[in-house]
Amino acid sequence: MIDTNVLLAWGAAYRKLLPGEILFKEQTHCHFYYQVVSGQLRWTNVDDDGSEYLQGLVNAGECIGELPLFDDEPYAATAIANNEVTVLFLEKTTFLKLLQEQPQIHFQFSKLLTQRLRFKFHMLKSLARHNPDKIIRSVLEYFNHTGNHKCNVCHKILLTRKQIAEMTSLRVETVIRVMRRLEANREVSISRGKVYLGADGCCKKESCPVDALLNFTGNG
Repeated sequence: MIDTNVLLAWGAAYRKLLPGEILFKEQTHCHFYYQVVSGQLRWTNVDDDGSEYLQGLVNAGECIGELPLFDDEPYAATAIANNEVTVLFLEKTTFLKLLQEQPQIHFQFSKLLTQRLRFKFHMLKSLARHNPDKIIRSVLEYFNHTGNHKCNVCHKILLTRKQIAEMTSLRVETVIRVMRRLEANREVSISRGKVYLGADGCCKKESCPVDALLNFTGNG
């Protein structure tokens, strides 16, 4: 998002998180800009019973928790490390000064916020259908079109079925059944529990380059 050298020059510092460690919690106040250097964070709403609604996954080079930087409201979701994560953090007032002095970065954030808002519109439209097959098919089509949560080399969906369930408010068992139907219709291919877009899918590849970059070990 923002060049690492720029952030360091403005006083940013590194912070490391262990798997399962919380970076910030929903409804707490924002004091820093956070950018992921390595690893992966999930941005999620956690209910009282511990169930999660997955807002999204944030990978290296991406920022997380940017909304309160602009509206001074509390965090809308909780950020949790999926694996070992390193982030850069920059004090909020310094970050805002950086945007004032380098407006091109501000335009980047405008584009990012627009993309994330567009995804939310797409999700709301999909969920309004109340049809699991159409919901998941619509989400996969969106990932295929935008490249989000998809490896553009092997075409693997970089979400587990549990994460897709959390993102769509469906049961994991429902997601598994839908994926099997999509496989029967040759819309996806499944190998070793991993889902690939398309009938052929590049599941013959030994490894996914994005997985290697993230060192992600989530269960399918």
